[in-house]
Amino acid sequence: MSAPDPQVRIVTLERELHWAQLKIQVLEERLRKQRILMLGPQSETLSNLQLELLADEEPGVTAEEVEAEARREPVAKMPARERKPHPGRERLPENLPRVEKVIPCQDQTCSGCGKETAVIGYDESEQLDVEPARYFVRETRREKRACRGCEQGTVTMSPLEARIIEKGLASDAVVIDTVVSKYCDHLPLYRQAAILEREAGLEIGRATLDGWVMRVGELLQPVVAVMRKDLLSASYLQADETTVPVQMHDGRGSNHEAYLWQYGKPGGETVFDFCLGRGRDGPRKFLDKWEGILQTDGYQAYEGVGGPKMVHVACWAHSRRKFVDAVKVNPQDAEAVKMVVRMDALFLIDRNAREQALSSAERLAFRREHARPWVDEIRQECLAIKRQALPQSALGKAVAYTLNMWKKLERCLEYGQVERPTIWRRTRCDPSHWGERTGYMLEA
Repeated sequence: MSAPDPQVRIVTLERELHWAQLKIQVLEERLRKQRILMLGPQSETLSNLQLELLADEEPGVTAEEVEAEARREPVAKMPARERKPHPGRERLPENLPRVEKVIPCQDQTCSGCGKETAVIGYDESEQLDVEPARYFVRETRREKRACRGCEQGTVTMSPLEARIIEKGLASDAVVIDTVVSKYCDHLPLYRQAAILEREAGLEIGRATLDGWVMRVGELLQPVVAVMRKDLLSASYLQADETTVPVQMHDGRGSNHEAYLWQYGKPGGETVFDFCLGRGRDGPRKFLDKWEGILQTDGYQAYEGVGGPKMVHVACWAHSRRKFVDAVKVNPQDAEAVKMVVRMDALFLIDRNAREQALSSAERLAFRREHARPWVDEIRQECLAIKRQALPQSALGKAVAYTLNMWKKLERCLEYGQVERPTIWRRTRCDPSHWGERTGYMLEA
């Protein structure tokens, strides 16, 4: 039996070493991502050593300590930057009503001659003040009139004004305040019930408050129907979905993960469609036979919805976010950083088009002239990275997502009215994300 060729052995060992290094990279990325999830978003800028110390050596670390560590200056200090002069105290908004309070002088006689002094001016200052909510009972007394000269006179009386909750104890203002507090301020109904008991001495159960909210929802259904009809008359829509925890009263003991589907047009209104599941039935029912340009992320539920002529376009921002995630778990990954820079160039081209107020046709020509080379380079680099990166690494997943969505991503070069991102709709229009920091959830 002949001895193995040393050169072949070296090549084999080098290949095994290369794949071992890639596997180590994947494991390190997973570990860094897990530590970031454990410590919170403030820890994204920390080094791997800082993450290890906080996550493993300090299990009881607080969010404030993580934030302080993230703000810690590096050992090699940069030259101190020149501080701009403080602009001074910010003036309170002019549109707020002013309530004047005059404080008279305690001593109104001259210390020299004893005569009464005259007002020569005022020293003025402003403070933001508030009047706490004041609950009161509104008594409505309707006149009842009858003719005293007729033996069988008819009693007349003005009808009651229409109310949200007919024959209820709460006025429309109280009901509206409950809905605004729940969905704009993310104040759960059980807390609102406690506030009512504390401020007004009135015990109102959550079931009653929930009935108020449901009634308002019923009254708003015609408005939502008109908004949906207006949306479906457009030729271009954006869609996205986001999770919402729902308290289920079925004894399961845990929250159910429901979904808010968002449909809208850039610069226009947005309609939210709540579904308990993330299946295809939600968008299929909402879009029905609509035929136009639909821009979404890569979720499979959008496949096979709408009419036969519907054009499906992907979102470049979602693809870019995958590479940003790869940079977060491995800041030294040069290929991921370069890919983010290339995609930033695409967004810069679109921003220049918006600044020039180009029409859809002009923007399409502008994109084809300036964005086409970047798009071609992105695809070539993704194909090259795919042959080297492990599929389960953050970079490998980003490349796979981009290549799988490529035909839909490339359609931005076919339709000038299509925007590159859709996730602006989530940050600007989705109030459910504003309540994540307060543990906001829905009740079934």
